[in-house]
Amino acid sequence: MTKRRGLLIILSSPSGAGKSTLSKRLRAWDPAIRFSVSATTRAPREGERDGTDYHFMTEDAFKRDVAAGDMLEHAHVFGNFYGSPRSPVEEAIDAGADVLFDIDWQGAQQIRNSALAPNTLSIFLLPPSIHELHRRLVSRGQDTPEVIVRRMQKSWDEISHWGSYDYVLINDDLDRTDADLRGIVTATRLRRTQQPMLVNHVRRLQTEFEEMEE
Repeated sequence: MTKRRGLLIILSSPSGAGKSTLSKRLRAWDPAIRFSVSATTRAPREGERDGTDYHFMTEDAFKRDVAAGDMLEHAHVFGNFYGSPRSPVEEAIDAGADVLFDIDWQGAQQIRNSALAPNTLSIFLLPPSIHELHRRLVSRGQDTPEVIVRRMQKSWDEISHWGSYDYVLINDDLDRTDADLRGIVTATRLRRTQQPMLVNHVRRLQTEFEEMEE
């Protein structure tokens, strides 16, 4: 029997709050943590590889997988569909491997309502201020001004769901937030529900105790 069940780690935040950076740091801290490769209907960007960055799908194929229950969660964002294939996640959890999800509140809610909810750890990242959030989006230079406006408009919708997460971290100091995140993951791995071997261990203790009394 596996020593422990894997964790499904959800990390959510508005764009620019540090989610991608902290995800990379978490996996650098423990390279055994797998990253859930999302499926998407958007076109690949320059340098992106199918199966590594995303599973690129047609909209028809994506909708078929959703209808068949093959997506653990899915959402429609900025005109494209995004989702998490179910099978690789279930296989990893059963094998005792942790899987990291970089998804929004809609996907987090769907996972919390799924059969994998008992193995889920959800963490929300808040920016120190809205002004700082805007500064980060501008400074990273990845989006046009129009996209930044849309991301800022969407940010409050994301932030408004902070109360549905297990843990909430204010990312005003990257190193401290990184340390807090690692501490949360370490503690949750020891949660009773993540350690199926405990039942047999306690039974062995009981047997030893009874044998001593004979």
